[in-house]
Amino acid sequence: MPVLLFLIDTSASMNQRSHLGTSYLDIAKGAVETFLKLRSRDPASRGDRYMLVSFEEAPAGIKAGWKDSHATFMTELRNLQATGLTTFGQSLRTAFDLLNLNRLVSGIDNYGQGRNPFFLEPAIILAITDGNKLTGSSGVQDELHLPLTTPLPGSELTKEPFRWDQRLFSLVLRIPGHTSPDPEPMGGVPPDSSPITPMCEVTGGRSYSVFSQRMLNQCLESLVQKIHSGVVINFEKTGPDPTPTEDCPAEVKYGPQPWHSCHKLIYVRPNPKTGVPVGHWPIPESFWPDQNSPTLPPRAAHPQVKFSCVDSEPMVVDKVPFDKYELEPSPLTQYILERKSPHNCWQVFVCNSAKYGELGQPFGYLKASTALNCVNLFVMPYNYPVVLPLLDDLITVHKFKPPAKWRQSFENYLKAMPPYYITALRKALRMMGAPNLLADSMEYGLSYSVVSYLKKLSQQTKVEADRVCASVGKKVAPEGGIKLRCRSSALSLAHRKDFTQLLHSIMGDGPALPLEANPKEFAGFQLAALNKVHALKPQGLRNPYDIPRAHLLDQLSRMRRNLLHASICILKGQDQDELHSVPIAQMGNYQDFLKNCPAPLREADPDQPKRLHTFGNPFKLDKKAMMVDEADEFVTGTQGKGKRPGEPSSTAVGGAPKRRRCMSPLLRPGRAYTPPKTPPRTPENDHTALVNDIANHLEPNHGPDREPSPGPESDPLQQINHFQLDEAENQQEEVQENGQSSESELSLGSEGEEEAPRRYPSPCQLKKIRNKESEELNSELRVLITKEIRKPGRRYEKIFYLLKQIQGSLETRLIFLQSIIKEAARFKKRVLIEQLENFLEEIHLRANSMNHLDGF
Repeated sequence: MPVLLFLIDTSASMNQRSHLGTSYLDIAKGAVETFLKLRSRDPASRGDRYMLVSFEEAPAGIKAGWKDSHATFMTELRNLQATGLTTFGQSLRTAFDLLNLNRLVSGIDNYGQGRNPFFLEPAIILAITDGNKLTGSSGVQDELHLPLTTPLPGSELTKEPFRWDQRLFSLVLRIPGHTSPDPEPMGGVPPDSSPITPMCEVTGGRSYSVFSQRMLNQCLESLVQKIHSGVVINFEKTGPDPTPTEDCPAEVKYGPQPWHSCHKLIYVRPNPKTGVPVGHWPIPESFWPDQNSPTLPPRAAHPQVKFSCVDSEPMVVDKVPFDKYELEPSPLTQYILERKSPHNCWQVFVCNSAKYGELGQPFGYLKASTALNCVNLFVMPYNYPVVLPLLDDLITVHKFKPPAKWRQSFENYLKAMPPYYITALRKALRMMGAPNLLADSMEYGLSYSVVSYLKKLSQQTKVEADRVCASVGKKVAPEGGIKLRCRSSALSLAHRKDFTQLLHSIMGDGPALPLEANPKEFAGFQLAALNKVHALKPQGLRNPYDIPRAHLLDQLSRMRRNLLHASICILKGQDQDELHSVPIAQMGNYQDFLKNCPAPLREADPDQPKRLHTFGNPFKLDKKAMMVDEADEFVTGTQGKGKRPGEPSSTAVGGAPKRRRCMSPLLRPGRAYTPPKTPPRTPENDHTALVNDIANHLEPNHGPDREPSPGPESDPLQQINHFQLDEAENQQEEVQENGQSSESELSLGSEGEEEAPRRYPSPCQLKKIRNKESEELNSELRVLITKEIRKPGRRYEKIFYLLKQIQGSLETRLIFLQSIIKEAARFKKRVLIEQLENFLEEIHLRANSMNHLDGF
């Protein structure tokens, strides 16, 4: 989880304008926003944490810290103002202290117990400044100095204010105020010559001297590529130069070479499964821990690792873990790759890490990869040339049953090993399958006083972290007032000896004052200053003298409109323009506006799609509520896009869409679906009952002498009344839509029905009525059956019940059933398809047998 801290110069010199017409501070704000957009392209940016620090004094300079959201970060970035001094050193120290707040609490630094590269909290500080002189309360400074004192507990354990996983990069804006006639130089961006550059190089970063907007964008793209998880290490050569090889002949070069000392990063890759780096062995400390020492010596931020150029054979033993880190490209990696010897390695050391000897014992080696495309640092157990053969013999020769001679050699190794390696070695032996080789009573090297001191520092750091996080975002208390100084050396009238008599002669009889007067009694007297933040706004209508001179004409026009009531205003003294004037920076804060609004009323129709707020797009709807299939269009009404086959035209003569009515008795209001109250049936029984039912419906079509069975669906009088009521509704709708209101045409009440004679339709009209109702009923049944098909499970009783309600001829029913089979095939309902196909075959057989009987 990288931490990206932006240190923005808010000194008054950032108000200078470039030839682009924008100030340096606006360019810095735009650069931060561009950087965030470029970073968001990387999927790894989801775990980033953003912080913002300005050049104000702490804690006011911390604009966004550990517990602030991204929205707070963006708001504080937009609200930055360039007023103040160029206190770069103090602000940079504030940034480092902010990053180091939680390190002692989490134990990342692991003081006195070795440096673990896999315990890291990578951070990048991006400073944007104009590179002018460093100014402070004490004057102008030629060099960058960071304050030595800091309120952060435990800072004395590290010599530098930064840590090995924190790097500083700076963008120094040098964009001129006028357009240069010379062409812009192409190529890389040079480092800046300001005092900030040495500080960047010490931390493992660099500075950029920006002369144009193109160079600024180029620098931002380069910085995005430098966000890596890793730590910075100083590699220095020890001993003679390497022997020449066939691929790399010897070249006579005197003096130090660039590859002799490199200050570069090693990449610590996270585990792809967990996203957290995993490691086993630490890099040793530069001192031998003393059990009797009450304190720990301060460590350098970057470990000094020496490498020997003597070719050695790399050692790896099965089942013994090791760590592998890739080195950042540098002159050292280039030199090792040019040697083209991937089967040799150079051992690495940390001075004073062993009990005896200045150089210490090797803890790993540098080796080129087999493909010669990178150089890797292998971190092994301390003094690995001794312990790895012992562990290999334990696995292969002794089969984890070591003899006394092997145990004696292993104990001699443990005595020469730094005691803080005990924990890592015990874990490695447990992974190998030999957990009992190390006694649990072995100490790991820190004295009791050091351990208690580290615990105390951890508690103090936690308190300080809570205090700093709570102070972020709070406004600074206003200044006390104006101090008064006595400009004359003579005593005031109150210090005269006859002051009491003079006062008595003026005031008459009164309480006697003490004769002793202390001249320093009121030395700290102050005059209260006006608090501009909390001062009341002037009331222009109550006191005209409170109106500023520049606002007289505007206020006069408002007063004239208020007097003549030319416009309807909510508040006196305000016009329409002032009521609706909002700063551009606050126009997008719609969520804050919603919090102050009253709760909206509920929708009258709960089935309607939920309409979102109209901020930005007044026609925006909730997409979740609009996920409607084609078969469900009758539910949403006007939201449907197309018509189903057989549906009549939905537009009237006047052009307005008609209201659809449900013609089906199943969907008519007041009549809900009620399944038959019969015991559970199997699909085979349903098939037989459904075939018989369809055969009974088919008999009137094939037998002219047969009469239809009485029922609610086959009663002609009921159908006629139903048709007449529908015709009356259609006429009423047409009259309302065309705007013609006639009482004679709309009076279709109960009295008119009793007086009008009942007319029976002809057989042709009755057939049309039945066909129309059958089409409507079949359309609604298709929708219901489609819904049932889409439901999970294998309970198809409702589907077969709905199939009983199909109306029409044999051909119409067969076509309907085939369409249902196709719909079931879309959802891969194999069991249902098989039952429907069997049912279709039975209908064919039953229809053929009925036709055969009707022929006799």
